[in-house]
Amino acid sequence: MTTQTEPGAQNAVLARIRAHHDKLGRTMSDHAVTIARSIDRLMSPAARQAVLAGFCADEVLPHAAAEEETLYAAAADLPATELLVRAMRDEHAALRALAADLATATTPGEIVSTSSALNALFQSHLKKENDVLLPALAAHGVDLASLLGDAHEILGEPVGDACCGGCACTGDTDGDDVELDVRRLIPARRHEQIFAVYGELAAGTAFVLVNDHDPKPLYYQFAAEHPGEFTWDYVEAGPAVWKVRIGRP
Repeated sequence: MTTQTEPGAQNAVLARIRAHHDKLGRTMSDHAVTIARSIDRLMSPAARQAVLAGFCADEVLPHAAAEEETLYAAAADLPATELLVRAMRDEHAALRALAADLATATTPGEIVSTSSALNALFQSHLKKENDVLLPALAAHGVDLASLLGDAHEILGEPVGDACCGGCACTGDTDGDDVELDVRRLIPARRHEQIFAVYGELAAGTAFVLVNDHDPKPLYYQFAAEHPGEFTWDYVEAGPAVWKVRIGRP
């Protein structure tokens, strides 16, 4: 796909890609640093582990898959970037493996080391895309606007429609509420993660629990262990997904 492209349109697409990379990179770094600091504070990193694992599953890995289908496919046909693309695909495979390791890590040491390795690889990967791959595609006249269309996994949300920087917000929740999706966790670990996240909440803040069934038994556990110390508001009530906003008054 080598065509003449309006410089302004090409630069606008490049700017959107890099801005989305910056957002993803900052979010990944924030989660990894928070996990590392939790050890210094003698706190469990399990709460942010679940959030970071969800961020990888919902944002990072779909972003990587979309890149392989578009940007990498175009770059693989160019002699100047053919070898680079092979290396970048290998790094995507490594990111997927680290994300899987993070989701199943059980000890604080495993969680911290895996999240740190994941963050280091992702930051290096984004820099190569921004500084080498994207300029090479532009220099060879690849029409990025036509190639990508409106692929939000790569371009991010249009200006004015952006979400809150990786917190997995929805239109039904406050912009600062983190979503804790426990559907990927084995049932035995779900309550542990939920109460770990609750334990980190400051007064007046909340998170949104995402579950595959009505978490009513969890409500009774909260009521028994934290009477008068929590709020419980259904955001979505089935039949396939339940969302509950849990907060500290």
